[in-house]
Amino acid sequence: MLTLHHLAYSRSQRILWLIEELGLPVDLIRYERTAEFRAPPELKAVHPLGKSPVIMDDDLMLAESATILRYIDGRYGQNRFSPEAGTTEHALHEEWLDFVESTAAGPVVTVLLAKRGGDQATVDRTLPMVQTTLGYIADGLGDKPFLMGERPMLADIQMSYFLAMARMAKLLDEYPTLIAYLDRLEAQPGFLRAQARGGPMMPEKF
Repeated sequence: MLTLHHLAYSRSQRILWLIEELGLPVDLIRYERTAEFRAPPELKAVHPLGKSPVIMDDDLMLAESATILRYIDGRYGQNRFSPEAGTTEHALHEEWLDFVESTAAGPVVTVLLAKRGGDQATVDRTLPMVQTTLGYIADGLGDKPFLMGERPMLADIQMSYFLAMARMAKLLDEYPTLIAYLDRLEAQPGFLRAQARGGPMMPEKF
């Protein structure tokens, strides 16, 4: 059985979403954040980086969201949340899946933390990069309901937490396409079951 070490208000919500979509049994171990909104020290005993998500599957431990999503979909989902390997669609999907954390997330996290700390100079310096990133996603989505077409894939699941962060930082107001896209993601049955089981993806206030 899979074990998911799940931190409140974290990227691990994406893993729980996929698990719920696939109907997989899971040993869900929940952790609350500290008063400083950090991961508790108990996670250091699970993984040297003290981060979440972390899954255990027999002797295998994985701690990167995109890798975990690929692994679970491949081993337990017959790759039903990925386009067929070897196709152009698969290559484009893999780029989106990696794009979220390798390119997109950093500037949004920077703005979110800078706004929380009242650092307007950092917000002003980083905002153009955020706008470029959000515009790129909106253009890539176009008039499709999801990144690859009519149904959500791993890249959409990965995108959900990033867009929720952007919404919390009040960065989506000028991107109605992305607001509607996030609404569709958060209406998916697996997402709703994951939220009921693991708690909301974002706090009401940050």
